[in-house]
Amino acid sequence: MGERLAAGNAALALLANTTATAAVLAALIATLGPISGAHFNPVVSLVAFQRGQLDAGTTLQYVVAQMLGCVAGAMLANLMFDLPAVQASTHARSGTGQWLSELVATAGLVLVAFRSPTIEQAAWRVALWIGAAYWFTASTSFANPAIAAGRMLSDSFAGIRPADVPGFIAAQLAGGAAGALLLRLFADRTVRA
Repeated sequence: MGERLAAGNAALALLANTTATAAVLAALIATLGPISGAHFNPVVSLVAFQRGQLDAGTTLQYVVAQMLGCVAGAMLANLMFDLPAVQASTHARSGTGQWLSELVATAGLVLVAFRSPTIEQAAWRVALWIGAAYWFTASTSFANPAIAAGRMLSDSFAGIRPADVPGFIAAQLAGGAAGALLLRLFADRTVRA
């Protein structure tokens, strides 16, 4: 919808996508967080596993559900706008700047998510991080391998060419590892008055 209403203005389309993404992310984390811990991202689930917060079976179930959910979500979005359920995106998103952006966006997401003391605080903190990262990264901050997989099925403003998805996923996994390292570095640090 943002792309359609923006009438070719890429900044306006990005602003519309940013606003919608941040708002729905905050609402979903606040609503579903108490049920599932708000596990919408394979990287977050893998870091939780690495930290001993999830067992291997639960982690695998989350990752499968996340991947299937994002693919189904992209298909649903296509259908809502009278497009074929499956489209192969033609939007090239590749290169060092894109991958570095994904590493930074994902590392920050992991740090923000795990340093949030409650689901309620995570809802607004994570949404603000992702909303801001749309604008301060060259990649518009996918920061989620499941989202990257879903977005290759949409030839919209938000799409990503299937050939570029492996680079995004590798950068996001590296970002997850960097985020886990940052968590260790900041684990025992508190602000003192």
